[in-house]
Amino acid sequence: MNELYEFLDDNLELRDNDYVVVGLSGGPDSMALVDILSKYNKKLNIVCAHVHHNLRKESDDERVFVEKYCKDNNYIFEFYKIENYKNNKFSEEEARKIRYGFFESLIKKYHAKYLFTAHHGDDLIETILMRLVRGSNFKGYSGINTITNKKEYQIIRPLIFLTKDDILAYLNENKIPYVLDKSNDNTKYTRNRYRKNILPELKKENPNVHYKFYKFSNMIIEYDKLINSYMLKVYDSIVQDGKIIISNFILENNIIKRSIIEKYLYSIYGDDIVLVNDRNIEDILKLINNTRPNVKINLPNNYLCIKEYNTLYIDRVNEIKEYKYEVKDEIKINNKTIKKVNECNLKDNNVIYLNSQDIKLPLYIRNYQSGDKILIKNMKNYKKIKDIFINEKVPVSLRGEYPVLVDSNNEILWIPGIKKSHFDSQKTGKYDIILTYY
Repeated sequence: MNELYEFLDDNLELRDNDYVVVGLSGGPDSMALVDILSKYNKKLNIVCAHVHHNLRKESDDERVFVEKYCKDNNYIFEFYKIENYKNNKFSEEEARKIRYGFFESLIKKYHAKYLFTAHHGDDLIETILMRLVRGSNFKGYSGINTITNKKEYQIIRPLIFLTKDDILAYLNENKIPYVLDKSNDNTKYTRNRYRKNILPELKKENPNVHYKFYKFSNMIIEYDKLINSYMLKVYDSIVQDGKIIISNFILENNIIKRSIIEKYLYSIYGDDIVLVNDRNIEDILKLINNTRPNVKINLPNNYLCIKEYNTLYIDRVNEIKEYKYEVKDEIKINNKTIKKVNECNLKDNNVIYLNSQDIKLPLYIRNYQSGDKILIKNMKNYKKIKDIFINEKVPVSLRGEYPVLVDSNNEILWIPGIKKSHFDSQKTGKYDIILTYY
């Protein structure tokens, strides 16, 4: 217990009557945590946040137990029940998101600086082992941090210095009641298998093995800080406008490359970064080294990692929205405007001159479709627009919604800004329709 209290002394800045939020399930770990905090500073206002996950019938009784305990000990009781999950299917990640969203709402409500959770030394061992087996990023191998810095508060995990046996001994010595979740005995859950089958063997080798894992965790964190200090110096020259510049990226050391990808992924995923594993990072590195100019892979949570020539970026999976607009005066599309004008002296591919006698009106702007072909000016044969996009290095992500001009026979007359068809009449001067694209 000495390490725990020293940790609190060294890392907390608390005044009398400050509010702190504690995740309180009613289980042994969180019940010990609340009692330890109340004895550490008897003038704290302790807000006990209890979440009903709506999975077990015992949860209703646990709510009653926790609420009564809070009332008896003059703690503030806050409650949230998860009524349903997406697709009516439980997800640990979704539950965690909801749970921490509730905790954050209480941090704001009570203007608290600290959220305490009851992760302990055994949890740390289990988490590190599971991530080593499953695969993770480098920082992920540190397991559970004692302190996590958020924008306006910190998450504190002081029980990291204690084992489960330490916690149970503390509860018995201080006669503190608690409830047991029977699902913790179910070996269909990965963590429970580690807890029941692997952890006891490690403790036979060294009863204080959790200290070894704590030291390992801190070492990973320190190495990660060192790597990050260099990575941050080069990051802005490699990640520009939300995209990784591949020619700059490949100049770096492999460790720095991984660190850049991890930071970039975090900028996309935020707290959902736990969904990304080591295999995903390896796949991204392979994608960067792929000789094909345009290629993409799937990532967790409905994201795509897309390589386009010298850039790589991550975006949501979006269905291409088909559109078709009749050309009248002007059409705004893809941050540009296709406009009918009376006069123009330009000759580039941003302008087309048409003779209404050569085509079938009305004209339409629609998005590119697979198989589209155009008879380019001064050429004898039709050419696939897909091949034109490749030659012009149009990013794959822009192709599906790229505009093309067609007449009522669906003859493609113009790829705005890229190519004009043989219907362009600028040279002959026999035209009565002028369209610009700016």
